[in-house]
Amino acid sequence: MRIPCVDAGLISPLVQLLNSKDQEVLLQTGRALGNICYDSHSLQAQLINMGVIPTLVKLLGIHCQNAALTEMCLVAFGNLAELESSKEQFASTNIAEELVKLFKKQIEHDKREMIFEVLAPLAENDAIKLQLVEAGLVECLLEIVQEKVDSEKEEDIAELKTASDLMVLLLLGDESMQKLFEGGKGNVFQRVLSWIPSNNHQLQLAGALAIANFARNDGNCIHMVDNGIVEKLMDLLDRHVEDGNVTVQHAALSALRNLAIPVVNKAKMLSAGVTEAVLKFLKSEMPPVQFKLLGTLRMLIDAQAEAAEQLGKNVKLVERLVEWCEAKDHAGVMGESNRLLSALIRHSKSKDVIKTIVQSGGIKHLVTMATSEHVIMQNEALVALALIAALELGTAEKDLESAKLVQILHRLLADERSAPEIKYNSMVLICALMGSESLHKEVQDLAFLDVVSKLRSHENKSVAQQASLTEQRLTVES
Repeated sequence: MRIPCVDAGLISPLVQLLNSKDQEVLLQTGRALGNICYDSHSLQAQLINMGVIPTLVKLLGIHCQNAALTEMCLVAFGNLAELESSKEQFASTNIAEELVKLFKKQIEHDKREMIFEVLAPLAENDAIKLQLVEAGLVECLLEIVQEKVDSEKEEDIAELKTASDLMVLLLLGDESMQKLFEGGKGNVFQRVLSWIPSNNHQLQLAGALAIANFARNDGNCIHMVDNGIVEKLMDLLDRHVEDGNVTVQHAALSALRNLAIPVVNKAKMLSAGVTEAVLKFLKSEMPPVQFKLLGTLRMLIDAQAEAAEQLGKNVKLVERLVEWCEAKDHAGVMGESNRLLSALIRHSKSKDVIKTIVQSGGIKHLVTMATSEHVIMQNEALVALALIAALELGTAEKDLESAKLVQILHRLLADERSAPEIKYNSMVLICALMGSESLHKEVQDLAFLDVVSKLRSHENKSVAQQASLTEQRLTVES
């Protein structure tokens, strides 16, 4: 009967009835509207456009003593909050305040669960996150966690998970996160820290994810590293090495990766032994863990020559990277492995590292990486290959040949869509390859002069200049 009722024009008079003073009329009106728009996005959108959200929020405030009406409002909010377009309207009401007020009064698990079901979709909106934090939701969540942490009851375990997950969600907003961080002195930040050493997996997970969210700007990261967070995360990882909890491993590695972004933190984290802690997970078969492990190592060795050299000579690591470079089913792991291989060479500039990578069969992956759809990865590959050609051309010659590097460079230079830095670094690499007889011959056979001389008039000055130099080099060598 839904569609015929809507077609007959029932929605408009029902919406009008939401202004009634009679609680019974309000209840049945709300139920009817709820039934009409249940599971229908287009009808939900129609109601939102007619302005029911502010009206319902007002009703919740006025009739918060009436359990049936309160429940009706919550069901309606739950339905409407599914739509992205509702969030802005919700944000312009005092829904956060009303829900938190209601939440504080609830003792029954079922009632709290209903409110959680509305809070979760609303908290995806950054403006509402901040409103919920300001309305005091976080204190309620921390209280629940404290109450339920030792309980074995299924519903308590579920509520602990919901509360800690919501806490992490609130920290995804930049403003709400910074407000709760309070310069690292905040009560909330301190409480979340205490979750990490707990024996409850859900709390360990939420604690590590919360730290990863706090670690979204340099100031917070530097403060946390200076105050011993790294040791706490390493202890947590240590507890999950053998048959550990994959989600906890992933979360703790995410936090370490973010903390390693500021330059001043890298050396501190290296000397605290983070690389050793992370390398214990090399044997993991879980792609999300592999992905974060690679990202953490890549962040740590950025501009840290000694650490890059140490890792680059670690045969076990390099062999695992080469294996992951072929993880066709997991593009993220594959991309990160390639990027770490390249980073080991670029930051160490070490002959030993290059030899290790050649012996482990990594060259062909760096050559393939030069054809990536992402310019940043192409460029990282070309710079690493240029260092290989400058430092260890003899060792890598055969692999570069069989990976068809020269043909790929020709294609990159001839392709008008190649970015200027790709053209520039491809020409630098061509010049470096001239030191090898067999590769030099390939360069001559492919008529590079035609392509390069066209680039002399390139709009980018560096490219044009490099084209002139490369042209001279090719002419002299031929």
